[in-house]
Amino acid sequence: MNTLLIAEKPSVALRLAIALGQNTQKRQVVNGVSYYEIQRNEGMLYIAAAVGHIYTVRQKGLKHGYPVLDVEWVASYEENPKADYTKKYLEVFQMLATKCDRVINGCDYDIEGTVIGTNIIKFVFKKLDKAQRMKYSTTTIPDLQNAYAHLESIDLNNFYAGEARHMLDWLWGINLSRALSSAISATSFRRPLSIGRVQGPTLAILAKREIDISNFVPKNYWKVAVIVDKSEFSNVKGDMFDQKMANDALEETKKHLKDAFIEDVEENEQMVRPYPPFDLTSLQLEASRALRIDPSMTLQIAQSLYEKAYISYPRTSSQKLPPTLGLSRIIGELAKNPAYAPIANRLIQEKRFRPNEGIKSDAAHPAIYPTGVMPKTLTQMEERVYDLITKRFLSCFAGYAKVAKMKVTAKIGAERFSANGSRITERGWLEFYDYATMAEKMLPKFTKGQKVSATDPYIQEFQTQPPRRYSKAMLLSELEKKNLGTKATRAAIIDTLFRRGYIDGIAIKATNFGMSVYKALNDYANMIVSEDTTKRLEEDMEKISEGKKSEDDVIKEGKDLLLEALKIFDKNKAKIGEEMQKGLQDSEEVLGACPKDGGKLVVRKSRIGKSFAACSNYPKCTVTYSLPQNAKIVPTGNVCPHCHTPIVKVIRRAKGVFEMDLDMNCITHAEWKKKQEAKAVKAAELEGQKAAAPKKAVAKKAVAKKEPKAAKPKVKKTTKKKEAAT
Repeated sequence: MNTLLIAEKPSVALRLAIALGQNTQKRQVVNGVSYYEIQRNEGMLYIAAAVGHIYTVRQKGLKHGYPVLDVEWVASYEENPKADYTKKYLEVFQMLATKCDRVINGCDYDIEGTVIGTNIIKFVFKKLDKAQRMKYSTTTIPDLQNAYAHLESIDLNNFYAGEARHMLDWLWGINLSRALSSAISATSFRRPLSIGRVQGPTLAILAKREIDISNFVPKNYWKVAVIVDKSEFSNVKGDMFDQKMANDALEETKKHLKDAFIEDVEENEQMVRPYPPFDLTSLQLEASRALRIDPSMTLQIAQSLYEKAYISYPRTSSQKLPPTLGLSRIIGELAKNPAYAPIANRLIQEKRFRPNEGIKSDAAHPAIYPTGVMPKTLTQMEERVYDLITKRFLSCFAGYAKVAKMKVTAKIGAERFSANGSRITERGWLEFYDYATMAEKMLPKFTKGQKVSATDPYIQEFQTQPPRRYSKAMLLSELEKKNLGTKATRAAIIDTLFRRGYIDGIAIKATNFGMSVYKALNDYANMIVSEDTTKRLEEDMEKISEGKKSEDDVIKEGKDLLLEALKIFDKNKAKIGEEMQKGLQDSEEVLGACPKDGGKLVVRKSRIGKSFAACSNYPKCTVTYSLPQNAKIVPTGNVCPHCHTPIVKVIRRAKGVFEMDLDMNCITHAEWKKKQEAKAVKAAELEGQKAAAPKKAVAKKAVAKKEPKAAKPKVKKTTKKKEAAT
């Protein structure tokens, strides 16, 4: 019986072939695509790779408007020209299908991997009843061999849930994006617009934060402090929003400085647990904090480390490390790596093999952990992420850290002041995980009733601060808390909002345009940006995985909710368009006044992505000017005295900075045109010289062969042995 094993990527197919072939595998190549043959007792085993999704969703028919409710699965290359490379991989599967009696989905054990592999089985092999599932969390040879020896039945519920997610995401995305675009179709704006089932609520989170910041009214407050034996003590009343209260406290303190004494001393020792092992979100958060790596990049790096068998599967929600992983074996393997030998050997000597775990779990995969395989040829970024994961893993097994805490209260007249101190008395797991930071503050030794020196009382004024803007990592965490999107898609959704121009900045700010999109939808079609709609569908898709709901019922419910949202949208379409157009205008770069009607000349994009300047009063005014491409255009505020168009500064990386007016027919451009023509003539002359140069070189070479001196380079090339023999 011949079997086909489907891998998600070529690199994993190779790992599978090495693990299952035990040096007997044969690599075959068809049209540049590799697959592997392994002769086993039960028959031939073929291992072939997909390259992500070989099948995708598209609408049935050629309808350009909305709503579109009928979709179908087709080969990716048929729908998207950029996916043409997938065709040759599909052809390999089609060829192998004629040779095999059974098929195994060996793609990543998550919903995406299930959809990728099961679609190939469904459309190419058409043998779902003879399909099996291979489950593994690392690509090490022992784990792959064990997974193949213990195959599971195909996970159809996960497939149906994944299929429903793809279809609903596509339906919501295409319909809402087309609706959004149609709302401003009468204007001259041509920038790409999109909104989706998760995009909308994500934009809403950022827009609401922006509104909170905008509406924030700072309040003044005061703090009173004093120096006690060279240490700063703060008034126990804390933040005082009544300035008179603060001033009275200060005056009372000044009167009784000589009477200061220690009223109370509290001391205790706290045990600080190690951090739990990483799930994907906590890894992205920590890599952002400690390594300054973008969350999307962190996922890419972790995926690469997984495919090289250095870490376990990264797309996990778990903070658990079950004993079945062979934790003591992994620590033993890490002890062979000089970088981790000192801390790994300490765990072995103390027989610490029970980890500190977190509360989050994932039925499919454990927490992220190093496999123990010695890394080779890592990039600098891979080294940093691997080090972070490995040290976090090892620190989970270490002892608690101990911190001595002290709180000292001083009495000065009627006022009380306190200071807090902390000192690490036993570092424990902190020695293993040097990415953790724990501040210490030392205080002098105080005793209850002790008279002390109190000096320099002072008052400080502060203002309350607005809410912080989200970083990408913080936003990822917020999406997870709200159950919006999946661990594998959240970073991509945030990146899409950046590309659309809805948000900007490291401390993420909703742009004027992004705010206008949110306000328009929130005011007139709230379902599109509501968390409740998305959460409801997310919960239903989880129920498909659990076998509690059918795929058809969830898709029908999703379509009904979509139609309801579109009905509300269409009812308020004109108002939505007006709000968005205003936001677009506010977000445009104004270069100056239009010389024809006095309107604003703004930077816009053509359908093919080229920048140009146009009058904001379009279609009444059709004035446009071409602009230099791949450059930053900055208004100077000056106007050309000849053509009366704005003068702008053109900034090009590595090409310098220059100023120009917008009218290319203006007399000011005549000298520039002459220079350009001169450059063109010079370039043509250089090309002619280059074309003639090879002939001269050939002639010189021919002459060199006739001259005795030409033999000299040959003497230089002889080895020392030949020279000695000579």
